[in-house]
Amino acid sequence: MLISPDQEALIGRVFETYLTEYHHGDILHLIEDTTEETHRPVVVNAMTLFEANMEVGDYFNAYPNDVLAIFDKVLHRKGLELSESASPKHYGRQRTKERMRRTLHVRITGLPVCPELTRDTIPRSRDVGHFLSVTGTVIRTSVAKVLEYEREYMCTKCRHIFTVQADFDQFYTFVPPVACPNPDGCNSYKFSGLSGGSEPAACRDFQEIKIQEQVQRLSVGSIPRSMVVVLEDDLVDSCKSGDDVTVYGVMCQRWKPFYDGTRCDTELVLKANNIEVSNQQAAASFLMNDVQKEFDDFWMSYKHDPIAGRNQILLSLCPQVFGMYVIKLAVAMVLAGGVQRIDSSGTKIRGECHMLLVGDPGTGKSQFLKYAAKIMPRSVLTAGIGSTSAGLTVAAVKDGGDWHLEAGALVLSDGGLCCIDEFNSIKEHDRISIHEAMEQQSISVAKAGMVCKLNTRTTILAATNPKGQYNPNEPLSVNVALASPLLSRFDLVLVLLDTRNAEWDRIISSFILEDRGLPAESASLWSMEKIKAYFSVIKRLQPQVSEEANSILTRYYQLQRQSDGRNAARTTIRMLESLSRLAEAHARLMYRETVTIEDAVIAVSVMECSMQGGALLGNVNALLTSFPDDPSQQYQNQCQILLEGLNLPLLLQKEMDRQANKGCYPRKHRPWRELLPCAYRLRSGSPKQERRNNLNTCSNLREQFLHATGNAF
Repeated sequence: MLISPDQEALIGRVFETYLTEYHHGDILHLIEDTTEETHRPVVVNAMTLFEANMEVGDYFNAYPNDVLAIFDKVLHRKGLELSESASPKHYGRQRTKERMRRTLHVRITGLPVCPELTRDTIPRSRDVGHFLSVTGTVIRTSVAKVLEYEREYMCTKCRHIFTVQADFDQFYTFVPPVACPNPDGCNSYKFSGLSGGSEPAACRDFQEIKIQEQVQRLSVGSIPRSMVVVLEDDLVDSCKSGDDVTVYGVMCQRWKPFYDGTRCDTELVLKANNIEVSNQQAAASFLMNDVQKEFDDFWMSYKHDPIAGRNQILLSLCPQVFGMYVIKLAVAMVLAGGVQRIDSSGTKIRGECHMLLVGDPGTGKSQFLKYAAKIMPRSVLTAGIGSTSAGLTVAAVKDGGDWHLEAGALVLSDGGLCCIDEFNSIKEHDRISIHEAMEQQSISVAKAGMVCKLNTRTTILAATNPKGQYNPNEPLSVNVALASPLLSRFDLVLVLLDTRNAEWDRIISSFILEDRGLPAESASLWSMEKIKAYFSVIKRLQPQVSEEANSILTRYYQLQRQSDGRNAARTTIRMLESLSRLAEAHARLMYRETVTIEDAVIAVSVMECSMQGGALLGNVNALLTSFPDDPSQQYQNQCQILLEGLNLPLLLQKEMDRQANKGCYPRKHRPWRELLPCAYRLRSGSPKQERRNNLNTCSNLREQFLHATGNAF
């Protein structure tokens, strides 16, 4: 040991004072646990400890292994004292002492944030021997093993019995001493193991994981590197593939035993002292307190026109792409996601939405995928070219004679977003592997003798090109060469067609070349950090669907099922679940806890754009949709057309009255009053000719509203 006895005494006194002040209750709670071999941690905050005595911090940085051993020794002594004071006549004192020595562990957390101690990249050889905090993503976990860490030997000459610890640097091999350690001076070099053929006396749990640098933290052009982390005792099985973790530990070198004439292979490993799973869903809880008031104030300022507030957020979404109002609305709803439901039988219905963008080259599909991957935590962006089922799901990898499971893109993005570009380039048999991941939100694996189930609770945002020239007269499954079972799993399938519109081309060219075309509110666009915070906050909302919204979604689903030109791949029972998820997603986007008529109408409108020849709005080219000048007016036109088409006049009147009372709709211009009598007469038993005339009147009004809204929907 490189620390002198005086220094060791100082460190022991400081740490014992810290334990008495901050962890007295924790230790009492741990020693009450009578389970024999349960390893129990005491988590020590390094900042608080080092503030009490900076000298201890210096020793810890210089000799981490020695200081950690002193910490453990003090913790065992403190635990034994408290145990004796709690029950003085405790039986089996020696056994209790031995159990505490083996099962109480000091775990370090909260290192000061500085380049010397905290790293986002894989450490180098110059960091060997230092205690570091390394952040990364777990890409591989080995099976938990039993490790013999201590063995007793006896000298064949003097019969002296001594203990040898397994050498971590040589893959836990036992290296007997070169001479007998007997203090009487026996210099024999022949020893025999006492365990013989019996079972090992001292064992502990042991596991190796591999972590990789987080891609979003790397500079451009960098390839993420990886390293092995060794877990022992209570740290085993504390994380799984795909988790974002922060590992605290000592950097070490290890090598295989030397042989003449062969090169020595040395590798860097991190011997973990503590591991924290820092999945970023939990980050929202910290953000809530900081930005909640800011978002509350934002929506309060748009209290009388919430659609305009939503459009302000949509303008900030992927601002480098001009217009494409429907696409930005759909992407925002998919990123917000719905609410997972569990029925009485325990069956889970997913809350994550999936979307497929089908479009001609140059329509901005990849831009949306890249932007979405930047603003969502735990996001993975992959291209379909060369992707295999193992790359998307999970791969069985042989390393060192053992098989390990290495997580693919869908597992790594569990709880986040998986963006797949060039979706049609994935081979057919590989594409089938994501069926279970999309609907059941899990992957069942049976590879190399390992059978397990991994979670893939991820949102999938995919982009593909049509097969040749897109033919509107052919079904979607023919145009994109995707099977119906896969298409039915996507909540939205939006088609972007380059129709060579001269006016649109003029606007786009001026936007790109002259940097014009941004709305007047461009100065008030949200930053990417604010967008990230907003989506993290709204993910915590759990909106409940109202009766009115339910009736709209159900009626629209029935209408699509009865339509003559319906797409069999899209109008399955999954469509009703998709409508419910999209309505909940829009409620989240609008920052509220209840799914209203407004949310249901928007969900139906976006689904109409997705249906390609919908029953209510007809063909809508989502590429050419622009942001409306009067969002409230445009919403009311939408609401009028959809609810009239769904034959729900009472809900239409209720919604229009609500809009009028809020002052969002001019009282002197209410064309929906003309439409209501027509809708009522259509439901009544009027003669056939009169009903036909009323239907023509409704159709004419519908054309007027479509014309009034411009290209928006």
